[in-house]
Amino acid sequence: MPRTRGRAPAEGRADALSREVVVCAAVALLDERGERGLTFRLLAEQLNTGPGALYWHVASKDELVALAADQVLGHALATAPRPDDGVGLRALAIAVFDALERHPWAASRVTAPATLPNALRLFDRIGTLAARTGLPAERHFAVSTAIFYYITGVSAQIVAPGTTVGATTSRDAFLAQTAERWEKLDSADYPFLTRITTDLRAHDDRDQFTTGLDLLLDGLNTTADPRPPA
Repeated sequence: MPRTRGRAPAEGRADALSREVVVCAAVALLDERGERGLTFRLLAEQLNTGPGALYWHVASKDELVALAADQVLGHALATAPRPDDGVGLRALAIAVFDALERHPWAASRVTAPATLPNALRLFDRIGTLAARTGLPAERHFAVSTAIFYYITGVSAQIVAPGTTVGATTSRDAFLAQTAERWEKLDSADYPFLTRITTDLRAHDDRDQFTTGLDLLLDGLNTTADPRPPA
C-alpha cells in the first residue's frame, strides 16, 4: 500500500506518481541495466521527479526490485492459459519460466514461500489445478508446494546466473570454460561429468527446465490416478 503517514515530499511530483508507475519504470530500467544499474536517482530522472517522491511509494531499493519482480510474474500469469488439467500446470510453469528468462534479474526475487500478490496468485493457481487432477486432498499442500518450489527455484538456478555471467562473458563462453574444466577431471572419480561435457556446451535452458517439469508432472498424474494403464 502507498505510504500515508506524514506529508508527501515537497520535491518532484509525488502527487502525480503511483506505486504502479514507479514499479513499471523500475522494470524497464532493470531490463536495461540490471539490478546493479538501478538507482533511485536514475529512476527519478526517468520519471521527471525527485528521489524523495519515490520513497513516498517504496521504502527501499530492495522492496522496489521485489515489487518489480512480482509485476513480471503477474504479466506471466495474465498470459498463461488456464485449462483444468495437468497440461494447464505445464503451460503455467512454462509461461512463468519464459517471463523470468526475459527478465533474468527477477528470477531470484520470486521467492518461496509466496508473500507478494502475484506469487500468492501463482501458488493458488498451482494448488487449484493440482486439486483438479483428482489428487487426494491430504496431498494437495505437499504436491502444490513442490511444484511451486520447482518453478521458482529451478528458474532461479537456471536463469539468474546469466545475469552475473553476462557481465563478464557470454553464456556460451562460460559453458565452454566449465566443460573444459570438467574434461580435465579424473574420469575414475567423475565418470558422469567427464562424459557429458558436450551436452553441457550445447544444452538449452528451457529444455532443461521442461525435462524436470515433465518428470514432476508425470509423478503427479501417477499419484492422482495410480491405476496401471489399460
